[in-house]
Amino acid sequence: MSGVQLKTAAELALQREAGRLLTQVFAMLDTAITAGISTLEINELAERYIVDELQARPASKGQYGFAYVLNTSVNEVVCHGVPSASQRLKNGDIINVDITLEKHGFIADSSKMYLIGEVTPAARQLVADCYQALWLGIKAVKPGARLGDIGFAIEQFALSRGYSVVREYCGHGIGREMHEAPQVLHYGAAGSGMLLKPGMVFTIEPMLNQGSAKVKTKKDGWTVVTRDKKLSAQWEHTVAVTENGVEVLTLRPEELAQQLATAG
Repeated sequence: MSGVQLKTAAELALQREAGRLLTQVFAMLDTAITAGISTLEINELAERYIVDELQARPASKGQYGFAYVLNTSVNEVVCHGVPSASQRLKNGDIINVDITLEKHGFIADSSKMYLIGEVTPAARQLVADCYQALWLGIKAVKPGARLGDIGFAIEQFALSRGYSVVREYCGHGIGREMHEAPQVLHYGAAGSGMLLKPGMVFTIEPMLNQGSAKVKTKKDGWTVVTRDKKLSAQWEHTVAVTENGVEVLTLRPEELAQQLATAG
């Protein structure tokens, strides 16, 4: 399994709890992320809540020298956006908020898009389509499937909608460490790659661009932006391969309600 750490039932229970707590952080931020708030204020709200209310650790803080607890990626920022006191959200912005949380030694990782005020129809569609791409990738996860099935599902849908898929960044195994094996590409060929087995836990986090897939990193060494300055969107969940299929460890309550309504 090339270094993949298969989780035991007990370990999966701990990681499931980390995922549950992470959903509470997003629920708290849902009412706070509005026009006028700075991206640094979002960071500070999340840090206080994770540490003081959840008695958990913001796993991103200090990781690879990063000074903050989350990434705030606005508009043409693809990923790894750095919170700033001078960057305030304004009407029409789209923002990805990417948060990691560790509890009892296990880490969960998830990101969510927020639409600020009146967003253009094209931006709204990009966000919606990226979310659908995420779920197509998740639905490809089951024992006996292969990693390439995930990337194939995401890429084919993205291309059908006229978007490009960022290739420089990918999903990853996750557990006691934030980044474990395997790498989970968001493009690829069906039937290729590592065989999926129960106990594997990894993130799926597609990044779709309105224009070219080409990206560049800004001088701060973190912020990744589209080269053509067109919009980018990303969604992320931490998932576990189960005996019967897939479990989304970071599933938010509104998503569960939506799934139940669709199933009904």
